[in-house]
Amino acid sequence: MTPQGLSIHITGIVQGVGFRPFVYNLARRHQLTGWVRNTSAGVDIEVDGETTRLQAFLAHLRTELPPLARIDSFHVAERPAAGFEQFEILHSESQVGAFQPISPDVAVCPDCLREMNDPADRRYRYPFINCTNCGPRFTIIQDIPYDRPKTTMAAFEMCAECRAEYEDPANRRFHAQPVACPRCGPKIWLEEFPLRANGKRTVLINVGEDGLQRARRLLAEGKILAIKGLGGFHLACDATNPAAVAELRRRKLRVDKPFAVMMADLPTVRRHCRVSEAERALLQSPERPIVLLERHAASKIVREVAPGQRTLGVMLPYTPLHHLLLERAKDFPEVLVMTSGNLSEEPICIENIEARTRLAGLADAFLMHDREIHIRADDSVVRVIGHQSPLATGSSASDRNRTPIPDYLSLNTYPLRRSRGYAPSPLHLPWNMPSVLATGAELKNTFCITNERYAFLSHHIGDLENYETLQSFEQGIQHFERLFRVSPQAIAYDLHPDYLATRYALERLERENLHGVGVQHHHAHIAALMAERGLDGSHPVIGVSFDGTGYGPDGTIWGGEFLIADYARFERAAHLHTFPLPGGDAAVRRPSRTALGLLYALGLEWDDALPTHRDLCYEDRTAIRIQLERRLNVPLTSSMGRLFDAAAALAGVRQQVNYEAQAAIEFEALADPDETGCYEFAYQEALINPRPALEQLIADVLAGVPVPVISARFHNGVAEMVKTVCLRLSDRYDLSEVALSGGVWQNMCLLRKTLALLEKQGFTVYVHSRVPTNDGGLALGQAAIAGYQLKES
Repeated sequence: MTPQGLSIHITGIVQGVGFRPFVYNLARRHQLTGWVRNTSAGVDIEVDGETTRLQAFLAHLRTELPPLARIDSFHVAERPAAGFEQFEILHSESQVGAFQPISPDVAVCPDCLREMNDPADRRYRYPFINCTNCGPRFTIIQDIPYDRPKTTMAAFEMCAECRAEYEDPANRRFHAQPVACPRCGPKIWLEEFPLRANGKRTVLINVGEDGLQRARRLLAEGKILAIKGLGGFHLACDATNPAAVAELRRRKLRVDKPFAVMMADLPTVRRHCRVSEAERALLQSPERPIVLLERHAASKIVREVAPGQRTLGVMLPYTPLHHLLLERAKDFPEVLVMTSGNLSEEPICIENIEARTRLAGLADAFLMHDREIHIRADDSVVRVIGHQSPLATGSSASDRNRTPIPDYLSLNTYPLRRSRGYAPSPLHLPWNMPSVLATGAELKNTFCITNERYAFLSHHIGDLENYETLQSFEQGIQHFERLFRVSPQAIAYDLHPDYLATRYALERLERENLHGVGVQHHHAHIAALMAERGLDGSHPVIGVSFDGTGYGPDGTIWGGEFLIADYARFERAAHLHTFPLPGGDAAVRRPSRTALGLLYALGLEWDDALPTHRDLCYEDRTAIRIQLERRLNVPLTSSMGRLFDAAAALAGVRQQVNYEAQAAIEFEALADPDETGCYEFAYQEALINPRPALEQLIADVLAGVPVPVISARFHNGVAEMVKTVCLRLSDRYDLSEVALSGGVWQNMCLLRKTLALLEKQGFTVYVHSRVPTNDGGLALGQAAIAGYQLKES
């Protein structure tokens, strides 16, 4: 039979994941000749052989992928046979302007763990063991194509044995760019700075296994360690030691915000938390995120790890070093606090010199290594909805306008922070996009860059409230633009004039003479969900956007919004009644002030028996009343987040907060799951009036009704209100699809109740499963709106 030839071009996550050796071995299995090569645009394959063998090769290319590979496009062109004599792997080729997706960092695989624990293996107990199926990717890459010289592993020259594995197409480490061993690779050491009798500090250094064991002893003794990981430093201590946890909070200036914890294995997790099958799958997934789990009442983890919470943020070890550090031993703690290595609100440390300076007052010792981190990546945080239908995977009128949901996604995954393990995996847009940079929001910032049908949502940057975080934001944008070969044609930004992300956008627009698109905050929330779900914008949805703060076109603070929205435009169809925030940000920090501003706006008395009065003395209340009457620094808001804060304060849960949404989070945690009563909201002429609900809540407070019952009734009332408003808007606009987005929808109690009510009414309901519902997903919506409007102009 006459040989034929095929030219194949593949894009997707196909570099750094063992794709070329997979192609090489597959071609040899089918007795084909030719070559495979990485380029800046993906993977090219030229192959010759008999027609039947070529067809089998094509079929297996799609169905036998390496574990981490993902194909986005697959182009095949027939040609005459080229006369190749063998099949080989060619050197990578750079192509000007070409780009490709990059694999996120991946947890160490079972094969590597077996080798690490095998005394006969040459990588026995080596903290940097990896292969093509696991290990660092995004955090070490400096440019594409993904080859060792363009990573931070370039500084480590491979020994002969590692080189042989690297060059052997049949080996699991063939072209694994971070491949290394104890002879030629990165090393760990422990640094301590004990105080001598003369008052001066000395430096003690323990290298390798000695450093590891010394670190374990210090943790067991209740010390706090800075530990360099995959995407930055962690601060670690014994999560069952009250003094250690309290000291970490004092040093880190983190009063109440929950810490994450790491446990050695699933049985340990089950001793401390309830774990569903969906939660287990997330815990053990290659992404290894922090998963929010319901803690057992009998858990020995101190309550100060997550004050006022029913849940714990739990992760399993994801690097070889973590596994070695958490080895089970009689006197070693089975749960470690593993929180970001930084002072509160600063970016996570990634460099050794930086850590010695910035973390000097936080850590008792430093477990270091010498593999550089090129880009920081905080741990991702997810939870499980526990509800199968919100992905709207069933048939609906809009199915033909949606891109299919990839089958590798968990139907239960609800991201709260998308970073290590997930970023920079692209999201697929419903249309080809011009190159757009979207700069995101002020809090929980991420940015987004688009190229063709890809949207590259960045790793978690954090709250843009200081110079250090702004630097991280700007460096991240530069890295993404270089990595994905993007020169933005337009920049999308939030309308709030004081956001640092907005200022960056406006300054760059003027400097580079680019097209700018200002995007309203809550419109961006709904558009982010629409883009994630693959909706093409051919018809609008009912968008329910609830959050704490978003700048409105009328100059007020929005946040309790019902929008009729597509990518081109939105209509504010209904919203929460506006009320004043006495002192602006001061009211955000003190929900008691928010509560009094709300009562004043609704014409309700400030009863002396209200819990808010225990926080605000007579003089304070008098000053607030004068402020309200004279309208001095009392910005108006329609925020659902602030309404929850006010309800929590009136119920006596919390009058002052030290992290975002603390009052609402603790209010939710107290809700009685068996309570069915609800407080009523009034709805007329596009205004949602909470006065009836507040009157009933206050009556219950003054009557001594337990707080869990009050919390449940408030949550039930908000869910019923959402159902009522959506039904009215459905009748008015003839729409049956509802999109729930915004930070308030992190409230699982509210989300689950609302989903059940809406679906019972026959709505198709969309919620997030790939990007956060909070401001961490906002940049995707900004980019989608800007790209759509540019496309249509």
